[in-house]
Amino acid sequence: MTESVEETAGPAGAGSPGNTPAPEGGYPAARLRLLQDEAPTGPDRRAALARLTDDWLAGLLARHGAAAGLSGTALVAVGGYGRGELSPRSDLDLLLLHDGRADAGALATLADHLWYPVWDLGLALDHSVRTPAEARKAAREDLKVQLGLLDARHLAGDPDLTAALRTTAYADWRESAPKRLPELHDLCQERAERQGELQYLLEPDLKEARGGLRDATALRAVAASWLADAPRGGLEAARTRLLDARDALHLTTGRATDRLSLQEQDQVATALGMLDADALLRQTYESARTISYAADVTWREVGRVLRARSLKPMLRGLLHGRTAGKGERSPLAEGVVELDGEAVLARTARPERDPVLVLRAAAAAAQAGLPLATHAIRRCATATATKPLPVPWPAEAREQLVTLLGAGTHTVPVWEALEAEGIITRLLPDWERVRCRPQRNPVHTWTVDRHLVETAVRASALTRRVHRPDLLLVAALLHDIGKGWPGDHSVAGETIARDVAAGLGFDARDTTVIATLVRHHLLLIETATRRDLDDPATVGAVAEAVGSTRTLELLHALTEADALATGPAAWSAWRGGLVADLVKRVAARLAGEPDTEVRGAGEPTAEQERLAIEAGRTGGPVLALHARAEAPTDADTGPETPAPAQEPVGVELLIAVPDQPGVLPAAAGVLALHRLTVRAADLLLLDPIDDGPVLLLSWRVAAEYGSLPQADRLRADLLRALDGSLDVPARLAERERAYARRSRVVLAPPPRVTVAGGSSDTATVIEVRAQDAHGLLHRIGRALETAGVAVRSAHISTLGANAVDAFYVTGEDGAPLTDAAAHEVAAAVERALQ
Repeated sequence: MTESVEETAGPAGAGSPGNTPAPEGGYPAARLRLLQDEAPTGPDRRAALARLTDDWLAGLLARHGAAAGLSGTALVAVGGYGRGELSPRSDLDLLLLHDGRADAGALATLADHLWYPVWDLGLALDHSVRTPAEARKAAREDLKVQLGLLDARHLAGDPDLTAALRTTAYADWRESAPKRLPELHDLCQERAERQGELQYLLEPDLKEARGGLRDATALRAVAASWLADAPRGGLEAARTRLLDARDALHLTTGRATDRLSLQEQDQVATALGMLDADALLRQTYESARTISYAADVTWREVGRVLRARSLKPMLRGLLHGRTAGKGERSPLAEGVVELDGEAVLARTARPERDPVLVLRAAAAAAQAGLPLATHAIRRCATATATKPLPVPWPAEAREQLVTLLGAGTHTVPVWEALEAEGIITRLLPDWERVRCRPQRNPVHTWTVDRHLVETAVRASALTRRVHRPDLLLVAALLHDIGKGWPGDHSVAGETIARDVAAGLGFDARDTTVIATLVRHHLLLIETATRRDLDDPATVGAVAEAVGSTRTLELLHALTEADALATGPAAWSAWRGGLVADLVKRVAARLAGEPDTEVRGAGEPTAEQERLAIEAGRTGGPVLALHARAEAPTDADTGPETPAPAQEPVGVELLIAVPDQPGVLPAAAGVLALHRLTVRAADLLLLDPIDDGPVLLLSWRVAAEYGSLPQADRLRADLLRALDGSLDVPARLAERERAYARRSRVVLAPPPRVTVAGGSSDTATVIEVRAQDAHGLLHRIGRALETAGVAVRSAHISTLGANAVDAFYVTGEDGAPLTDAAAHEVAAAVERALQ
């Protein structure tokens, strides 16, 4: 959709002075034609739009300035417009400059004749009227004004006024830069904390997020100070790609927006001639990563220059030999030294003769918590292009990679520096397919490649728990490498990991272990949260897949590292407990011990047994509510990380009720009516007792807003739902209609219901994956009840906006369903959810 230039967006009462139609009516039509024309695009269109606007505004000044008899004035473009880069909905940043001799009334009238036509066209305007002295004063008081003047460009009027202002603006900036650059850096950091990192956001702000257009502008200002300069490789191309994406976003939405929302990404991708929204995001992330890396290097150089300037020669002499980074070289590894707070190559280092040097330097830098100097990386990059590592890698290279991966949080900046210079994909060619690859699952915090590095970082804190830390760290780095290929990423990843591990020089046995870890990296978490651990088939299937206790030990650590690196919704003490219980059971099976020696998570506690007895005695539901808080897991803390506070997770709700039809949908519906979100749940049919079988439902719930309801109210509504006096489906449908009217449509994949074959010997497992929503569990329960199956146990899991639920069902005879019947039930549930 092309923007409309007819809308008005000015101040209250905006309009041409005297409501006289402006004679410059040709500009709107010419502007509209330019924006609707398929050519030019990109930089050419921005420049053409700027020229068209220049001519229009110059005509306004010439006409009205001459009519007023004014001289000694100039119209100046500043900011983005000053750079000649005008996006379709960009602000016009204008300065009316005058020499101070003009009559104030005449000057105000001239300004009105300039500003009001802009507002009348619905264009945003940032304007000021100043003398050169006033402009310099404003710049001294406001950093943003000073930065805008660095891009000042003459449009019309007296060119000497503009030239003099530019000269003094640059001189003032260079003089004040030692004081103002730290202020600019603080602004950049504050904006990054507020807006996040563009290279990881699913709905990034192309201008304000870290690595966006504002950071690129800040780098121009640093260069203008003559104190430091950004790495130029790819920087201008990255900035141009972000500007092109913003142009397409403006034209697609018709609004002055910089946020690339999910619902607009496909249209923007089409406008840019890209395959799809993922291709758009990947290019955007690559551009942001280039700018972010350039900013890191530049601000580090600024800090070093300013520190050096702050030391007087006498003080520098006194500190010589004691202050790191002032010419003293401290050895870090063979061919690597510390200099000026960075890891650099030693004078005698010869990367062209030492292909392992790049990994040795990276590992040394990460272990020392130092950045790896850009010139060192580039020397190594040139060397690896001409003399790559032999395949398989020598033992030292493999050891240095493991050392780099095991350095904890310091691994990340060193890895990103290597990646920015193309070294990672040269060392690990399969990395290219996951580099900057977006993950649209909102549970994930990072892109695929950064998630892999973060998993290695998390795994480094768990290396004391395993017998082979090297295998754990390499498997962590490779566990999602298959996401760059079609099909099941675990299956594809197993093949890739096997090839990569062999190329790294691991022997056949270690290569098999790494491949197994990658193939089954989701096995423990999925089994623990979605399967009945009391079913012998569950434990047997895991034991068969893992094969040995040592592989199980590594897989346990990898599972935890992977979940912690995914995001806050993917791991908790509750999930950790389930996984740990599964690991104990599998370890016992692998050791040849009987299954009963490991206490089952499904066995009732003393309180649950008490509630079940009470429900059987009274013939009605019995409820108990308990507040719960997550204790931090082992990997949540480390030598560099303070222990986090306990994580509140709502309450645990226990419901015991005599077995009868409709318990699951009734209970789930009542919880939904009380606006309780189900985070996790388990359903267990206890063995018959004197008063008959009892269903035990264990829920982890949280209130959407407000306080939790009283247990008595929940019990009363559950009784009404069970006896039919409370129409739960009708109440939920009414609430859903009201919710739909108030909320925007969320684009989510359709629900999927499958039969998990081979998961149990005594029941059929129906697995449901769907977007979490009000009453979802109620609808699933009703569909299962309608299908005439008995729910023996259920395992409910919510990850962010996604629900993954597993239901162990049997027929009326208590036996597993036939294949045909099972698929009919799955299809019926899927239809109910659609």
